[in-house]
Amino acid sequence: MSRVGREPLPIPDGVTATMDDRFITVKGKLGELNHTIPEGIDVMQENSVITVTREKDNHRQRALHGLTRALLANMVYGVSKGFKKDLEIVGVGYRCEQRGPALQLSVGYSHRVIFFPPEGIELKAISNTAFSVSGIDKQLVGDTAAKLRAVRPPEPYKGKGIKYVGEYIRRKAGKAAG
Repeated sequence: MSRVGREPLPIPDGVTATMDDRFITVKGKLGELNHTIPEGIDVMQENSVITVTREKDNHRQRALHGLTRALLANMVYGVSKGFKKDLEIVGVGYRCEQRGPALQLSVGYSHRVIFFPPEGIELKAISNTAFSVSGIDKQLVGDTAAKLRAVRPPEPYKGKGIKYVGEYIRRKAGKAAG
C-alpha cells in the first residue's frame, strides 16, 4: 500500500470538506478549491479526518492513491495557510515594480515586461529586486513562479536573471580562466 496514500489527513479547524459523488470541495478562510476523485479511488471523511483507499492493487491505482492523498493535503493546506514562492532579481539595472495587480519587470530587454497574474494568484513586489507569488493552489503558484523565472532565467557566467530565493546557480569559469 502507498506510504503517502495510507496516511490519514486531519482537517484543521476552520476548514470544511464536502463530497458529492466523485467531486470534493475544500473551503477555508482563504478560499475554496475543487478536485475530481479518479475512478477506483475512494475518499471517506469521518469526524475531521479524511482517509483515501483504493479498490484494486494494479499499477495505475497505486499511483493514483498517493497522488490523490497528496493533492487533498495540498488543498487543505492551501485554503488554511496558503502557498508562497519568493523570487529575486540579480543584475545591474534589473528591477521589478508593482503595477496594480501586475508586475513590471526591467530585466535587460529593450522593453519592460508586464506580467499579469492568473486568477487566484497575487504578485507582490517586496523591494525593487525581490517579489513574491502567493495563492491557495500549490500548482498554480509554482507554475506562475516558473513562468516569471522564465522571463529571464539566471545565466551561468555572472548569475544575472530571475531566481528563487535560496536557489544555487552553478557558475562557469568563462574564457579568461582558460
